[in-house]
Amino acid sequence: MKKLFCLAVSLLIAGLHAQNLKDFSVPKGYQKIAEVKGDLDKDGKDETVIIFNTDKKVNLDERDDFLRSFYILKDIDGQLKIWKENNSVLFSSGMGFYPEENAPPEISIKNNSLSITQIFNTNSRHTQTYTHTFRFQNGDFYLIGSHDRFEDTCDFNYLNEINFSTGKVIIDEEHGSCDEDEKVIPKDIHKELIHPFKTLIKMNNFRIGENKFKIPGLKKEIYY
Repeated sequence: MKKLFCLAVSLLIAGLHAQNLKDFSVPKGYQKIAEVKGDLDKDGKDETVIIFNTDKKVNLDERDDFLRSFYILKDIDGQLKIWKENNSVLFSSGMGFYPEENAPPEISIKNNSLSITQIFNTNSRHTQTYTHTFRFQNGDFYLIGSHDRFEDTCDFNYLNEINFSTGKVIIDEEHGSCDEDEKVIPKDIHKELIHPFKTLIKMNNFRIGENKFKIPGLKKEIYY
C-alpha cells in the first residue's frame, strides 16, 4: 500500500511538472544539425534531443562560428515540450583547425543515458575526440562518463576515460615516431585506478576542460 501511494505521488508530481513545461518551436534562425530519440527517464516514452547551430556568433569576425545549443524535449499529448536546454556542453561551430571539415556532434541514447561525441582537429596532425555521457537522476541530468582521446598521425595516441558513477579511471598513452630514425621514444603508459568523485556535475554546470584531478604516481592531472 505504501509503495502504491509513493508511486501515485511520483506520477502526480511528474504530471504537474509536465504541465509547466513550455511548448517547443524551432527558434528563428536556428539550423538543426543532429537529432535522436530515446527514453531518458525510464517512463517507457521516448524523448527527442535536437542539436542546433544558433544564429548567435561567437566571434564577430567574418568566420562562421556560431554558438550551438541542444534541447531535450518531451512529447506530451502530441506537443513537444522543452524539458532541458543546454548551450555549455557543445563547442561552437568554428571549433578547431579545419572547422569547415568538422562533422556535426554525434548523439545517442543507450541505457537511458545521453551521449554526445564531438571531434575536431587541433592542428594539421592532431585530432581531439570527446564523448560525454549524461543520465537523468535525482531530478536532473548529471555527467556520468567522460571519454577523451587526443591523437597524432604517428607520434602518440592518448586516452583518458572516466566513469563518474563507479570512480573508475583509465589512462592509456601509446607513443611512436613519425621519424623512422628516431631512437628515443617515450614508454607507453597504461594505468587503471579508482578515484572518489564526491559529487556528480549537473549537465548545465559542466564545461569541457574546466575540471581536473591529480593522478597519483604519474605527476600529471586529468582535465575533463
